[in-house]
Amino acid sequence: MSQSNLELAALIGSRICHDLISPIGAISNGMELLAMSSGVGNSPEMALISESVENANARIRFFRVAFGMSSEGQMIGKNEVCSILAGIAKGARVEFDWAPQSDLARSEAQAVFLAIQCLESAMPFGGTIRVTERSPGWAVVGTAPKLRHEDLPWNVMERSEEGAGVAPAQVQFALLPQVLNGIGKRLTLEREESEISIVC
Repeated sequence: MSQSNLELAALIGSRICHDLISPIGAISNGMELLAMSSGVGNSPEMALISESVENANARIRFFRVAFGMSSEGQMIGKNEVCSILAGIAKGARVEFDWAPQSDLARSEAQAVFLAIQCLESAMPFGGTIRVTERSPGWAVVGTAPKLRHEDLPWNVMERSEEGAGVAPAQVQFALLPQVLNGIGKRLTLEREESEISIVC
């Protein structure tokens, strides 16, 4: 994927996230008003809808970083990153451990979030994804009793191959090396039976 196509894809991602976040926010506000006016705020149905709205909001915030546009010098705070990960972890099987204490460049956060998505794809039964800062770069490590190694395009990630034939649910595998190339970095992938490590 050329750099211009990569930027176009990021613009599309930003636009989709921008257009979706407002109606989801409106639904959330409507749920709060409904809970106050109808007295059904503690019902199982309201709790389920509220949880779904929160998860959708967190996922869109995650996608905005992973697939959206980032400008040179743009930063993202550690608290925002942890808030996003905590949001998508609610009700999920995967837990996140974010070790870095400092803010980071939005472009690097994009790469880390894409790496997280790659590891999530390999953890259908849950597990833990830990992110640590290395000099230079980042280590994103997924551990689980049972990892999915087959039927995932690891070769596309390792060899920076074109993403032709990659399923929509696996687009992160094709996008990660392209994003890293754009910021002058490469990745190292290590796969073991119960641990997968992406260093970038």
